[in-house]
Amino acid sequence: MQDEIVARLANALNAQFVAAEARRAEQAPKPDSIDLNFQGLACFNKGVTPDNLARARSFFDRALAADPGNVDALIGSGLVDLIEGALSFVADPNAAFAAAEAKLTKALSSVRDHALGHTWLGLVDILTKRAAEGIAECEYALALDRNLAQAHALIGQGKIFIGRAEETEAHVAEALRLSPRDTWAYACMNMVGLAKLHLGSYEQAVAWFRRSKEANRNFPSAYFNMTAALAHLDRLDEANSAAQTGLALNPAYTVSRVRAAWTARSVNSTYLAQLEPVFEGMRKAGVPE
Repeated sequence: MQDEIVARLANALNAQFVAAEARRAEQAPKPDSIDLNFQGLACFNKGVTPDNLARARSFFDRALAADPGNVDALIGSGLVDLIEGALSFVADPNAAFAAAEAKLTKALSSVRDHALGHTWLGLVDILTKRAAEGIAECEYALALDRNLAQAHALIGQGKIFIGRAEETEAHVAEALRLSPRDTWAYACMNMVGLAKLHLGSYEQAVAWFRRSKEANRNFPSAYFNMTAALAHLDRLDEANSAAQTGLALNPAYTVSRVRAAWTARSVNSTYLAQLEPVFEGMRKAGVPE
């Protein structure tokens, strides 16, 4: 119990620490590799929009130019590739996932027990038809750090891709219990909403997506996912409004792009069948084809 209390305090303070270090780095006449890495992390914490990710990548790349051995910056750069592919910010998500996997594998060859590195590598697996391997990678990360909230949440995400979306909420609940103020809490809430969407529990899905956007209004996926749930509830005005907000954050989002990305993530028949109503709802809400 004491370890969990310490972990929750550490998670709560982490974002404040990153923000404080990033502000200090902004004032440095010659920021070093560590300074630049903190600035990249601070960009992530503002919300994963295309612009924020581009700024984060710039800082991580500058950090690596200053010190090619900065493992945290290499993991950060890999995470940018990973998120750009996951959120369909790029035309070729598979190329983004391959770049992320190469960087994360290289980082782990230097620091084999980097728990977050294993967690993000697990997410690469989860998003590239290797959900079972990805879940195992996250479980290994938890063996290194049992209080790693991100690993708990990503196991929940992996369950969606193996057709067990009904198990997602429990894993995410554990992540939010450990780190209720985590900078990624909005993404965790979106995961539960997505699981509810897959299960056809549309009212519950809307409630989770609302929690996600209230935690971070710069996360386009929550808006787009909400459109599908609202459309199935015949709340089309709200659905269209959510679609327009999402498109303001990510103008390149289309049903065809997300369909290509999501159907490429798993061969599980339950998962694939659950996707069709999601796309139907997005179209009904006015998300461009």
